[in-house]
Amino acid sequence: MLAFTLRRAIQAMGVMVVVGVIAFSMFRFAGDPVNQMVAIDTSAAERADIRKSLGLDDPVVVQFAHYLANAAQFKFGVSYQFRQPVASLLKERMPATLELAVCATVFAMVSGILMGVYSALRRDTLLAKAFQAISLIGISLPTFLIGILLIYLFAVVLGWLPSFGRGEVVRIGWWTTGLLTVSGLKALIMPSITLGLFQMTLIMRLVRAEMLEVLRTDYIRFARARGLTTRAIHFGHALKNTLVPVITVAGLQFGSVIAFAIITETVFQWPGMGLLFLQAVQNVDIPIMAAYLLMVSLIFVTINLIVDILYTVVDPRLRSTISRLT
Repeated sequence: MLAFTLRRAIQAMGVMVVVGVIAFSMFRFAGDPVNQMVAIDTSAAERADIRKSLGLDDPVVVQFAHYLANAAQFKFGVSYQFRQPVASLLKERMPATLELAVCATVFAMVSGILMGVYSALRRDTLLAKAFQAISLIGISLPTFLIGILLIYLFAVVLGWLPSFGRGEVVRIGWWTTGLLTVSGLKALIMPSITLGLFQMTLIMRLVRAEMLEVLRTDYIRFARARGLTTRAIHFGHALKNTLVPVITVAGLQFGSVIAFAIITETVFQWPGMGLLFLQAVQNVDIPIMAAYLLMVSLIFVTINLIVDILYTVVDPRLRSTISRLT
């Protein structure tokens, strides 16, 4: 088990080095960074001094080594647009994005698993068919359209929820949260549903399909023959084995939620990293774009590592397979 974890960690480090090469290449091929930082009338001597202070006169290999060393310490340079350290900007926006992503994932996981299990166990009922219809709507409509429809219904027509912003937040150290205020909770409802609806439908359809497949296996028939209760068979045996692929999808989807929260944050003007990245793209702010790429990649790699470890916890067969391979 330890050797398996170390091997996965080394592979994750290799992936991050490759992503670092891609992020560093953005500085090399997206124009001269000095031109983004100075005015048009800046003299050549001042430009040369800035270039030297940034280390742009060093060989490419040296620049890449410095970039990786700084990135490992979460030092991503200075934003061209805001004239502030990129790390501080990401630190300021990160709580909003992570809070939105966690709430959207919890909504997707809880609703998707419950709806999927019910649709598998009661697939001929009217409610199960309604869940199937909802899943088709959620997987077909684009995210921005879902957000606009929710804004129109609950903010414009009914006036129940705010249409933009994060509401009132509470600062706990460097972390800010809206979960402790009424306006913050109201502001979180529509963005969470918008961001988590596609994941919810995906998880629901996966749980339903896996549950139906598991219920046809031999060991479920043996469990019934032994006289186990229906609840024990469905939730103690069938659901547990159904969760193996769900863990993979949920883990990868959490990374996708963070990476693709850009659309939701733009629709609701949510002050997170996604909105910051979109502003960076519009202003060709390479340090923010490169840092966002590295941060999202780190989240994906970390989640994949955690999912691989959770596999061995949920499915004992994998533990024996890993033991034989190592």
